[in-house]
Amino acid sequence: MTLDELHSLLDPQVLALIDAHAGDDPAAFAMRFHGRSDLPVRAMAEQIACRKKAAVKLPSLSRFPLFYTRLALEQASGERAAAWKASLMQGRLAIDLTGGLGIDTLFIARRFDEVVSCERDEALARLAEANRREIGIANVGTLIGDSEELLAGYADDSFDWLFVDPARREHGGRSAGLQQSSPDVVRLHDLMLRKAAKVCIKASPALEISGLETQLPSLSEVIVLSVDGECKEVLLLLDREHVAGILPGIRAVCLGKEPFEIASDADGNAGKIIADAPGAWLYEPDAAIIKARLTGELARQLRLEFLNRTVDYLTSADRVEPFPGRSFRIEESRRFSPKSFRKELTSLEITNAAIQRRDFPLSVEELRKRYKIGESSERFLFFTKDASGGLVWLSCRKP
Repeated sequence: MTLDELHSLLDPQVLALIDAHAGDDPAAFAMRFHGRSDLPVRAMAEQIACRKKAAVKLPSLSRFPLFYTRLALEQASGERAAAWKASLMQGRLAIDLTGGLGIDTLFIARRFDEVVSCERDEALARLAEANRREIGIANVGTLIGDSEELLAGYADDSFDWLFVDPARREHGGRSAGLQQSSPDVVRLHDLMLRKAAKVCIKASPALEISGLETQLPSLSEVIVLSVDGECKEVLLLLDREHVAGILPGIRAVCLGKEPFEIASDADGNAGKIIADAPGAWLYEPDAAIIKARLTGELARQLRLEFLNRTVDYLTSADRVEPFPGRSFRIEESRRFSPKSFRKELTSLEITNAAIQRRDFPLSVEELRKRYKIGESSERFLFFTKDASGGLVWLSCRKP
């Protein structure tokens, strides 16, 4: 979005037209008003499209007539993740080095007396300002320019907290690595901690979490955050007082119907107990728990056993409820034989199923094609290995 488009969108007549066509297909709207030089048609169509997506991603904020860009909305934190993340921080003054659409800034502002938001794209910065005015957030100041240069201009210890969400789409590509992001938080490690005693870095959910302390010596905790079972982000908390050489704590936070947290300073896979055979129930932990490598800790706390040593499938004789993840009742558990599997499916009258496989030689596509298995949302087939390493398959249903 350009500044001219943003200024045009602020016109009350333009806003009224967007509201009147809120239910339209954005492409159809653009075609209908094509050639209207008095209207910012492209930007209006973009608002109609984004508002529909925002209703899901930002349910309470979308009640306000806010402005968006497609990319900024896609990159912004969801409302639940932003609110939980902000709860980690509190104080007098915070700085957000990567303001963007400003969703994280909005929630951080509720925890601080003042917040400084840095953004290099002036149009996006002004858009975020307009949104804050609409919501009534008055304790956020805007700085436009390169965040590193802006931060360097502050005296040491200016901030209680520093928040940064490095861009992971530079030069048309996507990267999960810290040093490939912008700004480079590895290079800025010392500068950030001179300006603020504590730092929160929002990193990609695809970031490899092992060995991060070698890049970020002050890393005190790694938090893997999921919303409704989908891993959304990895949060890296830096603390000036953290003693270099001490491994950071690991925590998984699952924001589902029933929020769940689990943490461990030890190896989450230590002391695995492997089941001799699958029990009556199969469990797949939440994506955040798997990503944080805390399935072993979860199994220990809930007294569950692993199906094998290589995958994060758990089992038990009696149902564990509630479980942070997906639970299935096992109806059949058999050795997998390529020659007899088709006959077994026929005898059990299984023609359709959702398929999941881990540590299994055939892909989902190969299984469907070779054995003519259709789609289903009622029956689930799991393909993996048992305690001895033999191939097995399990037919399950949700409780």
